[in-house]
Amino acid sequence: MARLTAESQSHVPEPQAGAVRSRGRLTRRLAAFAGVLLLCALPARAAGADRPHDVGPHTGPPLYVSDYGNNRVVTLPVDAGAQTTLPLDGLVRPTGLAWDRTGRLYVSDTGNNRVVRSAPDGSGQSTVPTEGLSRPLGLAVDAAGDLYIADSFNDRVVKVPADGGGQTTVATTGLLHPWGLALEPDGDLYVSDFVNDRVVKVPADGSGQSTVPTSGLSQPTGLALNAAGDLYVSDSGNNRVVRIAAGTGEQTTVPTTGLSSPLGLALDQHGALYVADAFNNRVVRVRLADGAQSTVDSTDLNTPTGLAFPPRSARPKR
Repeated sequence: MARLTAESQSHVPEPQAGAVRSRGRLTRRLAAFAGVLLLCALPARAAGADRPHDVGPHTGPPLYVSDYGNNRVVTLPVDAGAQTTLPLDGLVRPTGLAWDRTGRLYVSDTGNNRVVRSAPDGSGQSTVPTEGLSRPLGLAVDAAGDLYIADSFNDRVVKVPADGGGQTTVATTGLLHPWGLALEPDGDLYVSDFVNDRVVKVPADGSGQSTVPTSGLSQPTGLALNAAGDLYVSDSGNNRVVRIAAGTGEQTTVPTTGLSSPLGLALDQHGALYVADAFNNRVVRVRLADGAQSTVDSTDLNTPTGLAFPPRSARPKR
């Protein structure tokens, strides 16, 4: 935690007129960030505690979860079956997850300042070739297979082309500890700018970054887009998830109860939203049609952070 404070202060400008309040606010944000990333994981809740009756049916592929406090990635069945642990070696505080269309799973190995890639058949892992990452968090993969990484402590997003052409930095301005990433089909990129309490949009055509109009965000983390283009944001400092409607930009709060530092988000093929309820050591499912909430069956999760479903075009057997 001391490292975060020391490194991050270099990003804080010298106070000017009217800046004292902003600087105090930034200090609080950095302390909260340290609590998520560098905290020794919280103790698990008792099995079955505060668990509403499930609201099935839910069928489809399992949900992949980065189990931050246990240094592993697990699968949680959404219908029937058992929780499994992926055979990934050496993970330290994993966070972001993303899939490409060939069925390769990417994992932000945050404590090791790298991203690892698992083969589609689960036969092995490799390290994605990157330079200078510092606490990578959110991940996204575009249709061409290019990988985007929220390089958090470097206050940037980097792109690693699928063709091996070499890492580049995405053109952004003013990011401070970016966290979540989400890609539109046309390549427009959304980034949750954690310390600045905002979400920014970076158009694929290079026309310039803009801030998504939102109200009252505090420490935004996970992002998810549905097929209609609606953007879901984990508003972790407010213990809620908000939805920004495509087209109108209207902001609403997803009906949930009891969230504590929501982080990663994922949407399934039936229109249900999954939330990594980090400090409750659980994943919750919200049926968006009627707001019914349930807890996904799991065992001994410890600060779940990233969530991802495999794409329909690649359902690997593991």
